[in-house]
Amino acid sequence: MKWRTTAVALAALTLVTARAAELDGQALYRQKCAMCHDISGMGTGLLARRLDPAVAELQKRSDLGAAFVERAARVGLLNMPPITRADVGDSELRAIARYLSRGKP
Repeated sequence: MKWRTTAVALAALTLVTARAAELDGQALYRQKCAMCHDISGMGTGLLARRLDPAVAELQKRSDLGAAFVERAARVGLLNMPPITRADVGDSELRAIARYLSRGKP
């Protein structure tokens, strides 16, 4: 019986931790990325010229994988300059990528 209580507690902790990471990713996105990628940002405007404007906002996209987000941020993509580790740490970028990818690898 004790092991079941421990297993349930561990599962709850895992869920809370995953949710906290998602919330951290959202907060980090707002702090580190939204200045260019919110509705009125330059990045969104430039993407709207290349893509359907309805999906130019990164938060509204459903086709982003975490690996793509991390790679695009680190090396840059088209008009987006590379984001250095001094600007956004690896763990911060992973959290942002998880948030934007909705868990897709």
